[in-house]
Amino acid sequence: MPRPEGRPTSADVARASGVSRTTVSYVLNGTPGTTISPATRRRVLDAAERLGYAPSAAARALRRGRSDLVLVVLPDWPLGPVLDELLDRLAGELAARDLQVLVHHGRGRRRLADLWREVAPRTVVGLTAFAADEVRDMRRAGIEVVGARLDEDRHDPTAYAVPQQRIGAMQVEHLVARGRRRVAWAGSTDPRVADFATRRLEGVAAACAAAGLPEPLVAALDLEVASGAAAARAWRAAGVDAVAAYNDEVALAALAGLRAEGLDVPGDVAVVGVDDVPAARLVGPGLTTVHQSVEAQAAHLVAATLHALDGAGLPPAPEEVLHLVVRGTT
Repeated sequence: MPRPEGRPTSADVARASGVSRTTVSYVLNGTPGTTISPATRRRVLDAAERLGYAPSAAARALRRGRSDLVLVVLPDWPLGPVLDELLDRLAGELAARDLQVLVHHGRGRRRLADLWREVAPRTVVGLTAFAADEVRDMRRAGIEVVGARLDEDRHDPTAYAVPQQRIGAMQVEHLVARGRRRVAWAGSTDPRVADFATRRLEGVAAACAAAGLPEPLVAALDLEVASGAAAARAWRAAGVDAVAAYNDEVALAALAGLRAEGLDVPGDVAVVGVDDVPAARLVGPGLTTVHQSVEAQAAHLVAATLHALDGAGLPPAPEEVLHLVVRGTT
């Protein structure tokens, strides 16, 4: 039987199968050059399965001399189509290079240091910046660190920055080019996206100022028709003729609210979102949005990971990851 105080060990498997721990190691690791009878091999495998034994990542790394694991650390962000696609592409590209991906979502009280010490990754990829002491400790442990940041105002030459302020500026520049003169900002009520939303709003405000427009009228929307309708009433009273939304989901809530209040899109109010999610192409009229090239971002993170593992310099960051997709809402 396995130890009551923890998960089963190779010693438990050896006792249950009546063989030595060395034999267990040879069988479970597929050690070449050993002679083990089929009956013994089957007895060990059956015992391991019955006990639920699995070798730890740290033990596998010690045996191989290196780990095949890449730990991807997500902050406490809501998951969505863009992040899902990024993780899927990252996992697929790395799997093709015999590297396995473990995704850690930064919720709860577990410290990152406790996790990387237990799973012994070869590389840690962070989708936002790590603290300086975290980076130092991981590198001292022989773990390569690859990072990304939210915006260029926190640029780190070792981390790829996605220009969030530029996203907001692109929205306003397009609206101004369409002749719009009174811009509202539709933000999110989800506190987990505050870092993104703040930077995008800064870009919207800066672009409004550059175009000689008033400061954007700011509202936070729930993903409900009633919330969008309340914002639409305020926009109509203020003479708003354009809405830059935090993302496509918020833009869709704004569209629903504008329709509920009898306002025409784009006749009365133009709307621009961010992310180009599938629903942006299906809604009528189609949603104009800022598309983020997930392909380019994933390819860069994969290249940065492989460069780090090879001890090479950083690959060049992609230059064009943002472009405007114009549809019916503008």
